[in-house]
Amino acid sequence: MNVIGWLAENGPLMVWLIVLSFVFIECAFILGLFLPGDSLLFTAGLVLAQHGSHDAEVWALSIAATVIAVVGNQLGYYIGRKAGTSLTGRLGGRVLTVEKLAKARDFLDRRGFWAIVLARWIPWIRTLAPMIAGAAAMDSRRYMFATTIGAVLWVPTLVLLGFYGAGLLEQYPWVVTTAVVVGVGFFIVGTVWGVWRYRQEMRKPAELV
Repeated sequence: MNVIGWLAENGPLMVWLIVLSFVFIECAFILGLFLPGDSLLFTAGLVLAQHGSHDAEVWALSIAATVIAVVGNQLGYYIGRKAGTSLTGRLGGRVLTVEKLAKARDFLDRRGFWAIVLARWIPWIRTLAPMIAGAAAMDSRRYMFATTIGAVLWVPTLVLLGFYGAGLLEQYPWVVTTAVVVGVGFFIVGTVWGVWRYRQEMRKPAELV
């Protein structure tokens, strides 16, 4: 599924449809684990610049996608809240057991706010975090505030970087290669760090968490 190719080959309307639908899916459902959220948003900004879109259009997409990201995460949280401990079986035995879910609840009580904010920038984690937060019964208002801040920092940053950086990329093609390398590196480092932190928290004795 070459989502990035679709963006490059279609006009602004299709960019809107693809971005909004895929951001929603990535933020709300397990299927979102396989979607390229970061590169999708950045490429959307580039494509709109290539089509000569005005600043207002790009800002409008950024705002709309931010709202969709928040709504998607709220749905993910609701799914996790309703699924509760049954989520442990759906996410797999070693990944999330009942014991680990209890530890996740304690972790969210201590550092949950910033964990949810930063989860927006870590592939895969941003899809799983809402459901785990819901299953762990994280305070709904605290979660809503954190996921909104995360969305505001995540969506507009990438879309606007792509849009306003388009001219620079045309003049200095090497920037594209650098951006790809940095993006892949960020994906790998972010994923490894997220998995490592999760494993560290889950290894702590219950009384120390």
